[in-house]
Amino acid sequence: MKKLIKKLETMFAAAAYAEEGEVETAREIMREEKTDQKRKQISKRPRTQLKAQ
Repeated sequence: MKKLIKKLETMFAAAAYAEEGEVETAREIMREEKTDQKRKQISKRPRTQLKAQ
């Protein structure tokens, strides 16, 4: 539920900037959202340990 609320807040903020003509700022806000999601996905992956030979 928190993810949904955060995503909606980001979308509304980007929409507000776009409405005022700050399209590039809106795009940056949405890009940040995507990179944050990718970072969270990557950090949850199990790490494999390398064995010394």
